[in-house]
Amino acid sequence: QKMPPSLPATINIQEPRWDQSTFQGRAKHFFMVTDPRNLLLSGATLEEARRVVEDYRAGTVHPGLTEDQLWRAKYIYDSAFHPDTGEKMILVGRMSAQVPMNMTITGCMLTFYRTTPAVLFWQWVNQSFNAIVNYTNRSGDAPVTPSQLGTAYVSATTGAVVTALGLKSLTKHLPAIIGRYVPFAAVAAANCINIPLMRQRELKLGIPVTDENGNRLGESTAAAQKAIFQVVVSRIGMAVPAMAIPPVIMNMLEKRAFLKRYPYLNAPLQVGLVGLCLVFATPLCCALFPQKSSMPVSSLEPEVQGQIRKKDPWLETVYFNKGL
Repeated sequence: QKMPPSLPATINIQEPRWDQSTFQGRAKHFFMVTDPRNLLLSGATLEEARRVVEDYRAGTVHPGLTEDQLWRAKYIYDSAFHPDTGEKMILVGRMSAQVPMNMTITGCMLTFYRTTPAVLFWQWVNQSFNAIVNYTNRSGDAPVTPSQLGTAYVSATTGAVVTALGLKSLTKHLPAIIGRYVPFAAVAAANCINIPLMRQRELKLGIPVTDENGNRLGESTAAAQKAIFQVVVSRIGMAVPAMAIPPVIMNMLEKRAFLKRYPYLNAPLQVGLVGLCLVFATPLCCALFPQKSSMPVSSLEPEVQGQIRKKDPWLETVYFNKGL
């Protein structure tokens, strides 16, 4: 039997498999990154993926390894190990946990929105989960301190609860369907507070900007503002289908005899509908903007422009990692 040809050691597995300059390429990449099935992989499978990836990066190609197997190992490795520290990430903080965790939390927020204790409890649960995700996916280049994490957590939780309770009181005399959208407004408000606070160090000191080849040119606060704005838009976009479509469907179903006869099916139905929306909304909204974002040199702060002009007078565009 003929042995398959050995895989070349020149495939760049530092970058995603698909073209990130197109929405389709970014969507394919994030469907792999957020695949919930990665949560079910055993410790032995994760360690094997780590071994394949680290050996390949060191120039050792395992006999019989195919390109598809290499990319599969890369995405398994990326799903469980921190890109900067190499440590295994907390299970619920991984990107592959986004759909099942958000599905449960959002479904319960949309189901139990009528009483103040329920609103307080589920907004607190949601922001606790967000804090874990933000800490787990922190950048090694700009580490999050415990005080920053605490400030962002308390501020986002307070913002979400105040928004939810304020809107709940305002919508008392409005149609029931309006009240169902209160959790979405609270989540959107919390994202606008949580993400900038979590990344306040970047807003103060800037984030690294590079040329097309990845050569570091300096740190820019203007790039940080653009990066954080894009992440906030993506996070709110993820919540829109999951928090806007199920309330309409549930409002119609609750008027039917079936749900009146079996009221205990309300929460499972709501969670299932939210999950269906999130399976698509999470990767598609992550793909709205390129991970390696760009902006014109002329849009940077004057002092950063000066630094770059000294190094390369003709450079027109800089690149930066927007984060997740």
